[in-house]
Amino acid sequence: MSKGRAALAWLVHGFTGLGAVLALFAWAAVDSGDMRLALLWLLAALAVDGVDGMLARRAQVGVHLPRIDGAVLDLVIDYLNYVFIPALIVWRGGFVLPGFAMILAAAIQLSSLYVFARRDMKTEDGYFRGFPGLWNVVAFYLVVATPGPAAATLIVAMLVVLTFAPVHFVHPFRARDYGRWPALLAIVWAVSSLLLLWPDWSEMAYRAWLSTSLASATIIVALGLLRSIRGARTLAPAP
Repeated sequence: MSKGRAALAWLVHGFTGLGAVLALFAWAAVDSGDMRLALLWLLAALAVDGVDGMLARRAQVGVHLPRIDGAVLDLVIDYLNYVFIPALIVWRGGFVLPGFAMILAAAIQLSSLYVFARRDMKTEDGYFRGFPGLWNVVAFYLVVATPGPAAATLIVAMLVVLTFAPVHFVHPFRARDYGRWPALLAIVWAVSSLLLLWPDWSEMAYRAWLSTSLASATIIVALGLLRSIRGARTLAPAP
């Protein structure tokens, strides 16, 4: 085994591990009451998660560093940033009814363990079975849209239930139907959502970005629900 290749594999795993450090920074922001800063750290972790798989494949980490399971490493860090820190935001942010904050935070973590442990999380045509534990997205909307404690409590409780429900949520970059539309919608959502974290927009501009973010997210969710109703399509093989 080439020492240079092994060193590169360690660097890639170290880059993946940066997600845990970013989760720590997000926790510190939550602890200080700065939820928007916490979201920015979670966004940085999402960026790391978006590219580390590609880097791992190119560096062939499984070949050159076989005793380290990159998939497990990635799963642990995803749980921190997709579930644990967002649950803290729900608990400590004052977004839900006070008597339900800790209960909902616990429900988020327990239900997400089911998501992360199940072997059939994804369908062959690129959909998630049940709500896929994207609590960082939920926390984002609690911060930027402030739906109110009663509505927020209902939304979080409903999504916990949908974790176990026979419904589907689209994976924008892996769904095999609708062509490129889910990916384009995801890009529109990401850009408009990122812009919402800029603090100096006028009220009109802020509402425009929020409407765009919510509309694109709603369409993405609707595509998954449509899949639940109609079932999987039979697609022709790619030429």
